[in-house]
Amino acid sequence: MSGDDGTPGNSGYGKKAFKRSRSHFADRITADGRDGWPVEAGRYRLVVSRACPWASRALVARRLLGLEDALSLAVADPIQDDRSWRFTLDPEGRDPVLGIRYLSEAYDRRETGYPGGVSVPAVVDVPSGTLVTNDYQQITLDLATEWTALHRPGAPDLYPRDLRDEIDEVMAGVYEDVNNGVYRAGFATGQEEYEAACAGVFRRLEQLTPRLERQRYLVGDTITEADIRLFTTLVRFDAVYHGHFKCNRWKLTENPVLWAYVRDLFQTPGFGDTVDFDHIKRHYYQVHTGINPTGIVPMGPDLAGWLTPHHRQELGGRPFGEGTPPGPVRDGEEVPVRGRP
Repeated sequence: MSGDDGTPGNSGYGKKAFKRSRSHFADRITADGRDGWPVEAGRYRLVVSRACPWASRALVARRLLGLEDALSLAVADPIQDDRSWRFTLDPEGRDPVLGIRYLSEAYDRRETGYPGGVSVPAVVDVPSGTLVTNDYQQITLDLATEWTALHRPGAPDLYPRDLRDEIDEVMAGVYEDVNNGVYRAGFATGQEEYEAACAGVFRRLEQLTPRLERQRYLVGDTITEADIRLFTTLVRFDAVYHGHFKCNRWKLTENPVLWAYVRDLFQTPGFGDTVDFDHIKRHYYQVHTGINPTGIVPMGPDLAGWLTPHHRQELGGRPFGEGTPPGPVRDGEEVPVRGRP
């Protein structure tokens, strides 16, 4: 998120065609430690921004799987400077565990002079202070499949083996046209580029609508990784993508099926309780000065609707399968009231 397209500084957004870089640091933390990073409780720190949809996937997965004690959390300031993510929300502007002011310091310990952007989510090895991975596509899949020994009792199976082919197919389309499509529209430098990306966003959403009219979740009858990945874009749609990124053919609230679907997830423990609309809006409107040079943050939209009845339970489905909901949000990880409906 922000910086991983290789654009220099905040003012660079919208000045050249958007292309999302592949994750440069793609080591995996696995049960067998084959990349040199074995799953181990307390060893790693997950660095996120609550503004970032890619990082928000990891926040949701961590909560649903009950990994709070095993994988500590660092939350970056939603307002970046040109050195990217910083820990100015913490006392003295330093992460209390890693002792660093900028996430870039963990990147530098991994590769001095790394030329790419500093992105979240990132997982850092606490003993060495070294970045392990910024592979946003793989991190959550590994949390679901490699960290199982540390999952809470009753944790859901977010990537069930018998549904993986279908999940992967759905996620690939959502990634290309929706997750990444909103960025290609928002950072477009020409009319044709913008129109192609924006059309792709709404074409995919319209394809998903009848699917979600028939069934409560994207794949199978339980929450999976596919739902997490769609949710983190949809929850930001009216707040930032509709206006700031000009994806404005219609608002999410104007699509009854998708609006009910995302409210259902928002009201499910592990989803809405990780969302901070204040961080989301301030990041997009104040950091992307290349496309919003005034830095003015809109007052809306009204958030009251997020807690209204959705009636999706009438479609059946079991949110956590044979498992159970996660417990209350841990102390110190609550979303501030100002960022909640």
